[in-house]
Amino acid sequence: MFKPFRLIQSAMIAVAGLGLATLASASNLVEGQHYERLPEPVETRVDEGQIEVTEAFWYGCPHCYNLQDSVKAWYETLGEDVSVIHLPATMGGDWNTHALVFYAAEELGIREEVHDDIFNAIHEEGRNLNDADSIASFLSQYGVSEEDARQALDAFSVKSQVNQAHARMRAMRLMGVPALVVDGRYVVTPSSAGSLENMPQIADALIERVRQERED
Repeated sequence: MFKPFRLIQSAMIAVAGLGLATLASASNLVEGQHYERLPEPVETRVDEGQIEVTEAFWYGCPHCYNLQDSVKAWYETLGEDVSVIHLPATMGGDWNTHALVFYAAEELGIREEVHDDIFNAIHEEGRNLNDADSIASFLSQYGVSEEDARQALDAFSVKSQVNQAHARMRAMRLMGVPALVVDGRYVVTPSSAGSLENMPQIADALIERVRQERED
């Protein structure tokens, strides 16, 4: 039952994207309607000349999960002057635990391998991954020992990154996820975009705006 639904959902995403194509390609975006501008820009963390796109997410969020297919396809189309940063949301409880999982996986060098699988484990398999035992067992499937996974979860560097993520969330004034933040200034949410599927198209137009601003 699941796979046919995903195919239908993908088709709906394509149609929805076409509906916004003219607006986005023409850069006729309206502040406060299609995106929000942060009153104070947040310092970006990419190399000079790069345009930062931050994807704020929570592994337990069904909307973040449903966004993955369209946003990953969009990432494949981005120019070499764009760098994507993943920002796990930190709003307490399981949110913070899942942020620990993200940075622990990064510490262990397996983050790219496990990222999609964590979403799938939670939303397809019904696994919570909200305690050290279940997380260590899960990560041990990727060539690391459970002991190494536990040490990573408890590492000072990992906890520090979670704290930094929380500070960044506050600076970006993010009250929910998913969200795409372009150049530390422009925030796109499902609400502002009109749908999950429209988020990449609007963010893409904002990237073009940043390019034009830098050329002026």
